[in-house]
Amino acid sequence: MEYAELFCQSNFSFLQGASHPEELVSRANFLNYSAIAITDECSVAGVVRAYTAIKAQKLAIKLIIGSLFKLDAGLSIVALCPNHQAYSELCRIISNARRRSDKGQYQLEQWDLMSLKHCLILWLPQGSHQDNTWGRWLQKYHNGRLYIGIQRHLTHQENSYISRCQQLADELELSIAAVGGVLMHCPTRLSLQHTVTAIRLGTSIDKLGYQALSNAECSLRSIDKLNKLFKPQWLQTSHHIAEQCQFNLAELSYQYPAELVPEGKSAMGYLRELVEQGKAQRFPDGVPENVQQTIDKELQLIDELNYPYYFLTIHDIVSFAQQQGILYQGRGSAANSVVCYCLQITSVDPRQIAVLFERFIRKERNEPPDIDVDFEHERREEIIQYIYQKYGRRRTAIAATVITYRLKSAIREVGKALGIHVTQLEYFIKNMNRRDKGLNWQSQLVELGLTPESVKGQQFINLVNEILRFPRHLSQHVGGFVISAGPLYELVPVENASMPDRTVIQWDKDDLESLGLLKVDVLALGMLSAIRKCFSMIAASEQRQLSIADITSMQDDANVYRMIQQADTVGVFQIESRAQMSMLPRLRPANYYDLVIQIAIVRPGPIQGDMVHPFLKRRKGEEKIEYPSKEVEQVLARTLGVPIFQEQVIKLAMVAAGFSGGEADQLRRAMASWKKSGELMKFKSKLIDGMRSRGYQAEFANRLFEQICGFGEYGFPESHSASFAVLAYVSAWLKYYYPAEFYTAILNSLPMGFYSASQLVQDAKRHKITVLPVCINQSDAQHKVVIQGAQKSMRLGFNLVKGLTQITAEKLVLNRPVHGYQSIEQVKQVIGNKRDMELLASANAFAQIADNRYQSRWQIMNNQSDLPLFSQLHEPEQGYLFKPNALDTLTEDYAALGLSLDLHPIQLLEQQDKLGKFTRMAELTEKTHQSLVTVVGVVTGKQAPGTASGVTFMTLEDDTGNINVVVWSGTARAQKQAYLTAKILKVKGIVEKADNVVHVIAGKLEDLTPLLGEIKTQSREFH
Repeated sequence: MEYAELFCQSNFSFLQGASHPEELVSRANFLNYSAIAITDECSVAGVVRAYTAIKAQKLAIKLIIGSLFKLDAGLSIVALCPNHQAYSELCRIISNARRRSDKGQYQLEQWDLMSLKHCLILWLPQGSHQDNTWGRWLQKYHNGRLYIGIQRHLTHQENSYISRCQQLADELELSIAAVGGVLMHCPTRLSLQHTVTAIRLGTSIDKLGYQALSNAECSLRSIDKLNKLFKPQWLQTSHHIAEQCQFNLAELSYQYPAELVPEGKSAMGYLRELVEQGKAQRFPDGVPENVQQTIDKELQLIDELNYPYYFLTIHDIVSFAQQQGILYQGRGSAANSVVCYCLQITSVDPRQIAVLFERFIRKERNEPPDIDVDFEHERREEIIQYIYQKYGRRRTAIAATVITYRLKSAIREVGKALGIHVTQLEYFIKNMNRRDKGLNWQSQLVELGLTPESVKGQQFINLVNEILRFPRHLSQHVGGFVISAGPLYELVPVENASMPDRTVIQWDKDDLESLGLLKVDVLALGMLSAIRKCFSMIAASEQRQLSIADITSMQDDANVYRMIQQADTVGVFQIESRAQMSMLPRLRPANYYDLVIQIAIVRPGPIQGDMVHPFLKRRKGEEKIEYPSKEVEQVLARTLGVPIFQEQVIKLAMVAAGFSGGEADQLRRAMASWKKSGELMKFKSKLIDGMRSRGYQAEFANRLFEQICGFGEYGFPESHSASFAVLAYVSAWLKYYYPAEFYTAILNSLPMGFYSASQLVQDAKRHKITVLPVCINQSDAQHKVVIQGAQKSMRLGFNLVKGLTQITAEKLVLNRPVHGYQSIEQVKQVIGNKRDMELLASANAFAQIADNRYQSRWQIMNNQSDLPLFSQLHEPEQGYLFKPNALDTLTEDYAALGLSLDLHPIQLLEQQDKLGKFTRMAELTEKTHQSLVTVVGVVTGKQAPGTASGVTFMTLEDDTGNINVVVWSGTARAQKQAYLTAKILKVKGIVEKADNVVHVIAGKLEDLTPLLGEIKTQSREFH
């Protein structure tokens, strides 16, 4: 007897299903089911995962698309898709129901069900008196497509329920189909199903009562067992229904929006016109012959694969950005093509880099090319709304991102479900070092008080492990738009996002890639906002108009690269992190392509693949560069024989192991997910055997495969690095030639990058830039550059004052008298808000008219002047007698502004003789290698890369600069409290010097935070 499961919910029925779609289809195939329907509630969010698993594993089982719907009035049905028309109407119904409600909810109406004309309907009677009414109603609209679905879960009064269903079937002349009502792929997931139910209902498992499953029968069961539970004709009906369902997700074909092409022109012809126009702008002295050949090749591929609409869509979006003065930069392999350079999608000059255009546009791969466009993060909303207005809500929406359980959320929610007190759970989370790979989280929780031998302790550990990576809910992608020619809801359901004016589809970027559907990435980048603001300030002060293309066209500037080689890159895009700063003096980039390598090499992929040290040795001439063949040399020559980029690995598989383009693409996919799926190991023998058969040594073949494994999920494409290198160079150029404007622009673009306002201000001061305080009469709403003769200073703006609104800041500037505010009373009359007055006083913004914070507050407390009769009176001359000391000033500066322009915290502690003998950052370079040293600083960052074998890189800031501290895992474990929580840290350790890089290897850690009381500093924790 063949059986098809027609009612099965995955964990994309959020907090109901207890198995992944992949697990369900694999298990159903193992049990020899003929088909399985994934029928999540008002959703098709999980079906692509099931479809991809069946295709990848070559499973001999049919996938049926469907969905469960519940009407408030007591009706439950499962709608199944026999054909493409049925699928489109299912997506429409889901979209309508979801769009009527807030994110995560749906509201079904009778009209929705009445409008289903092609779907097969499984009615799930509730066993109530309303069943007769609903049965007749369903039969009226779905006669010939309606079946009764009977579930058997061996529960109380099940026999009477079955009898009732048989009676309904006889009265309405309907066939009965056996259905499982499946919520998990195997019985062992019952505990997890109880757990997610408790989480969904906001209670604990022991209080679920009748809301909990009473047994594990809601799992996929063997056909032998099903034969004992259901009548043969019921099982046969299920199989018969499955045979009618012939729709396959592979049938979905994408139709590009066509209105971008002028009437009377073809899409390809219009694209060629635009490229010709762009050539004249990009190559005013004529197009080099080799570049023209590349253009011809790219256009031919675009034409053959029918992608002109894709490029036209991106061109239209960036043209709008140009018109609005919004800075942008395209990236991705297709973005870095010469065609995209001519279309002004990217600023990467093809004469500076030769990217593998075929990586994402290839005949063997029936998928759209890859173009990401970064826009100013503060103005991206304008781009988003332009897309919505141009194509309408019916035709465009943002791709989803599946939010999954990670360790912190899993511990918190599973713990609550098990009845563990929230205080204990928060204690676990706060005191656990999740970056310590040598000490697993289970062991750490035992140290923190979890009893592992108890029943609850065992349940807690098992359930947390099981729920990790389970989908929690759908969120919106950072900027991936799906745009269609017709209604998007006929392709995939659309629902509301949590943000207003946002709609998202139910599939994420991996699902879209699996189905070959177009996604246009409209992303936000803070550095673009900063660069545009910097350009505006330079234009105002220097009357010099600059653009990204202007700066890159000047070719490589030795002064800029000298600054980069010295790791003077605080605030510079991509090369400002601790790891990048450590690499810069060693790699010493001297031109644009060096910068491309620099950005890509400080990534987990090259580090785990052991590619960094060989590259550095070869660059210094310490290791001989050898190539096993001319073909390999062509691929690796630019990176000295070491594969740095993802494209190189793919190309090596083709030239050295004989992979076809399609096979190489499969390898790329396997690389992207090998830690999750282990797919990469399937290619090991093909890669190694392919290389051996072409004469390569076994050592080379095995080393290349190990490098590919090292890349794992972290392989960085050369095309992305090339785009990032442009912005890295431009931001470095601005820092070198226009430092005042650079720091001001960065500060006005926060939050972004690695550094807080305090760190940026400290770095600006180290570059001899005078930083002026927030002032009621001199500051603007934002930070600004002040020019006095030839000297440029930076005046801090009201936007730095914590809690002060933009409206208040603008009101202060707009209403400021010509000669400035003369009294606090004048300011009070403008603001009319005591809270904002107190915020400004805390920031010492009234220093010009009230001497100090205490004096300001004293005058603000004068309520007499709030009365109309006294509104013109000035404050009395006598003021508050006490003045703040250095510690008071420092504490209040950090509380109100997050930084201080007076004493650095380390200077203050030294003046108070609380630090003992220590070495400042500026003095570290004079210390000998392996010498003992004591350093003190404010903790401004911790990084614990997964590639670093348990080591943490900490950054301490003193008044002369940033100190690099290396904390090994043993040191961190032994001194856990100071390691995790210190804001000001004293470190005794050993100086390590190599290649102009100075580190301190930590020995003893001492938390000095209590010495400064309430000062609240900022640290970038484990990013």
